[in-house]
Amino acid sequence: MDSSTLIESFAEFAKRKNIDRPTMIRILEDVFKTMIRKKFEHDDNFDVIVNADKGDLEIWRFREIVDDNSEDIWDYDKISLSDARKIEPDFEIGEEVAEEVKLVDFGRRAVLTARQTLIQKVKDLEKDILFQKYKDRIGEVITAEVYQTLSREVLLIDADDNELSLPKGEQIPKDKYRKGDQVRAIVHKVEMYNGNPKIILSRTSPAFLERLFENEVPEIFDGLITIKKIERVPGERAKVAVESYDERIDPVGACVGMKGSRIHSIVRELRNENIDVINYTDNVELYIARALSPAKIIRCEVNEEEQRVSVFMKPDQVSLAIGKGGFNIRLASRLAGYEIDVYRDVDESEDDVVLDEFSDEIDTWIIEELRRVGLDTAKSVLALSQEELVKRTDLEDETIAEIQKILRQEFE
Repeated sequence: MDSSTLIESFAEFAKRKNIDRPTMIRILEDVFKTMIRKKFEHDDNFDVIVNADKGDLEIWRFREIVDDNSEDIWDYDKISLSDARKIEPDFEIGEEVAEEVKLVDFGRRAVLTARQTLIQKVKDLEKDILFQKYKDRIGEVITAEVYQTLSREVLLIDADDNELSLPKGEQIPKDKYRKGDQVRAIVHKVEMYNGNPKIILSRTSPAFLERLFENEVPEIFDGLITIKKIERVPGERAKVAVESYDERIDPVGACVGMKGSRIHSIVRELRNENIDVINYTDNVELYIARALSPAKIIRCEVNEEEQRVSVFMKPDQVSLAIGKGGFNIRLASRLAGYEIDVYRDVDESEDDVVLDEFSDEIDTWIIEELRRVGLDTAKSVLALSQEELVKRTDLEDETIAEIQKILRQEFE
């Protein structure tokens, strides 16, 4: 294989891989200098000249002429006078000899190795470019096409046919995809896996919801409204705390839009995820009251040392505060940064007993579990069926039956 064929074939391959010209020249020079070092041990006194457009390659070796009896005659950058005059008869000691080295001088095997090395270097460079491209795009929403659905992940391709991964854990539970579907997701992370870049997307990340709000709400994109915090149970419920830097702008109204026009498209994208947008405030009690929306609270007591809040509300508001599957209170706790305990605000005139009064008959951890779902009095527990209590708590049937028996005896 001559030099022009090698250069031209490599240049064409590099062009297909979108490798820019300076990088291509650098790769060529590096590979040829490696060939030189293997054959001559040193490359300091060699010049490699590449013209990728014409497929030209020139390799020049430079050596200084010394006397035949000189001690330096064996240095890699020296040549004896007699050897120099074989190249050009009028050379003199001290002059420099420039000798062109042909590609054929390296041998056929070395040339074939060089070709494989060039291709491998371009492939490695292509991986590095892809890795860096998506590393710079972490946190950005992209659209890609599904080309294969697997049990543990969905594989997608972008506009440049690069492979992207949407793992099962980063999908909204209600997501269902078929080949050819267009998917919007956020670039979650980029990592090297067995020497190949793996681009991982996410639809469950709070950052994905934040980017969707930025796309739909111009005031957020322009910086007039800021998203202070987002907490999600993907596909079920989300709470978004927002704050306006312009007192003339209502941040909640701007995010929801006229008749919900702005938030509806976000809800559809997230498979009907229920999104509560609340107005952020530094007032802890007011912030927690807003976080527990749609439930209405009567009062709350904040324990800063333990980072706990006791919230009191009417009995009919407790189920709203807890929410389906306990999502509402869980998200409110995470949003506010406090552990929230919900209590029924019962009139003293009512014939009811708080569960703490039964601590000598019912284990403390069981009372805490009932409190976790908003049940803090005997009547509130007895008001629910055994089946409903099993659903709401992590307690066994036998345990609940025993608890209800103890509580009924109190009123009998």
